[in-house]
Amino acid sequence: MKKQDSRARVVIENVRPQIDGGQFPIKRISGELVNVSADVFGDGHDVISARLLYRKKGEKKWNENPFRLIENDQFVGQFRIDEEHDYEYAVMAWIDHALTWYEGFLKKKKAGDHLDVEIQIGLGFLDEIAKAAKGNEQRLAKELAAQIRECHYQEAVELCSGERLRNLIEDSPIRKFASISESYGVQVDRLKASFSAWYEFFPRSSSPDSSRPGTFNDCFPIVDRLAELGFDTLYFPPIHPIGRAHRKGKNNSTTAQPGEPGSPWAIGASEGGHTGVLSDLGTEADFIALVAHARTRGIEIAMDLAYQCSPDHPWVKEHPDWFKWRPDGTVQYAENPPKKYQDVLPIYFECNDWKNLWAALKGVIEYWIDKGVKVFRVDNPHTKPFAFWEWVMAEMHRDHPEVLFLSEAFTRPKIMARLAKIGFHQSYSYFTWRKNKAELSEYLGQLTQTELRDYFRANFWPNTPDILPEYLQNTGFSNNAIRYVLAATLSSNYGMYGPVYEYLINSPVPGKEEYIDSEKYEVRHWDWSLNSPFHHLIGKINHIRRQNPAFYTTFNLQFCETDNPMVMAYFKQTEDRSNAVLVVVNLDPYHKQSAWIKTPLDALGIAEGEIMELNDLMDDSRYHWNRSWNYVELDPRLMPCHIFNIRIHR
Repeated sequence: MKKQDSRARVVIENVRPQIDGGQFPIKRISGELVNVSADVFGDGHDVISARLLYRKKGEKKWNENPFRLIENDQFVGQFRIDEEHDYEYAVMAWIDHALTWYEGFLKKKKAGDHLDVEIQIGLGFLDEIAKAAKGNEQRLAKELAAQIRECHYQEAVELCSGERLRNLIEDSPIRKFASISESYGVQVDRLKASFSAWYEFFPRSSSPDSSRPGTFNDCFPIVDRLAELGFDTLYFPPIHPIGRAHRKGKNNSTTAQPGEPGSPWAIGASEGGHTGVLSDLGTEADFIALVAHARTRGIEIAMDLAYQCSPDHPWVKEHPDWFKWRPDGTVQYAENPPKKYQDVLPIYFECNDWKNLWAALKGVIEYWIDKGVKVFRVDNPHTKPFAFWEWVMAEMHRDHPEVLFLSEAFTRPKIMARLAKIGFHQSYSYFTWRKNKAELSEYLGQLTQTELRDYFRANFWPNTPDILPEYLQNTGFSNNAIRYVLAATLSSNYGMYGPVYEYLINSPVPGKEEYIDSEKYEVRHWDWSLNSPFHHLIGKINHIRRQNPAFYTTFNLQFCETDNPMVMAYFKQTEDRSNAVLVVVNLDPYHKQSAWIKTPLDALGIAEGEIMELNDLMDDSRYHWNRSWNYVELDPRLMPCHIFNIRIHR
């Protein structure tokens, strides 16, 4: 609580939501509600009144919403974010002497007490309200006080115990010695922070001609194809010049053969660094044209922000202090044992020239923002200082609030959480390794039912160029389809690395969760015109997501009971119940599974016996249910899921 007048008697504790005592803001999208609770209490038995205060950041005047007592000194209230602008909120509470008098008056009246003195006390409160109020409320207070003074005793008693007086007391409260909590921030982001469909591919693998690598110009028809499939974010691995020193060869070989292109994450060569473009891909102007074309198709191109350098990066010579040199005159290459990255040098964030280093790294972001990039996927942010990210994220949010950052940090939970707290809009997640019903339910419970829901927006990826999970190795359509459906319908943000995913190319390095013949180390040539059964599934799911606002958030997820652990069911609906969906997924990629599913009638606002019309959006079949438990079956070789749109017939 803020420092109060010593005569303030109300205590305000445990205001929720708040992140680390208000050190970091909660996150919301314009249109979302902020539900606030707090423990509010005082000494004695007086009535306590409270208000939820909120305002746009920078405004002086607070807006007020009711803050009502639920039980055991817990008050709750809410306000809606109605603009794409940061907000703040607080709680105000006070001993309400007028309301205490009013409730005591009712009790004394019921007990048959004589109330002359009580009437005089009430008139004093009315006079105080009339003095402080304005307009209509001031007029009403004066008129009611005059009536009470002029009428007989019994009529005065009735007027003092009537709703007119209570309404005046509540609408024009006397707030002497009010307590006010600290204020807490709300970072308000654009919708894409909460709802997005990502696709990753290597632009150098875009060529229709197997004799040469792909270019930005080759990517135009692929962008059109992805737009038709319903993706809204296209993520490119780094597009910068690639170092030649210690260049990696095929399958991460430490010796590259002549003509091998190296890893795009080994950034920097004599041609330039993080603000340069690999000449094999085209020119900077070509890239800018591709970004503009993608935008016309409803797609934003996300750039990879990888703060690391090849030994050939210009910064190594121009700013040697930005790297940590060993006694033999070399820089220790990056490692994540047992993985070794001989072609990559980590940046030394503890150097004496750190201020200029930070400014240069911020300058990289601003350079590409100026070229039209509004989304960044950040490589390994957990290997750079939190203080740097907190600073640069605050700078970006202040100057470029439309720009979004996805944290690629597959690391320990508290580190992932910290990165989200300090400003990352989305975060890679553990979904990749959560396979069965129990694991998925527990993990989604953490994401949606704990404090994480106020700042951690998980992005579900079934695969990445670095990760081919065991579940997807050497398998067919059903495995990939199940994981895709789960990613795209459990989370409002999801992504996939293709075209290997939809083409079912999933041979691993023996004993590892890595792709053999990885695109990280070689140019691949794909038939981008090929249409597999997976493309139909992708297009259908993305269309369903866009047409059903219940999928626009992860935090409305509700799991449904089933009598079969191989069948998972979950329910989502919009706040106003105008759109409700039920997703049923067969988790078994090899066998038909059936189950009885309990439909959440309470959430739908209906009773047993009322009719629900379910339209399976996957094949347009229709069903009518009129009870909570209902039967389903799914053959994964045909379709691993039902996605029902629910309508209520009353």
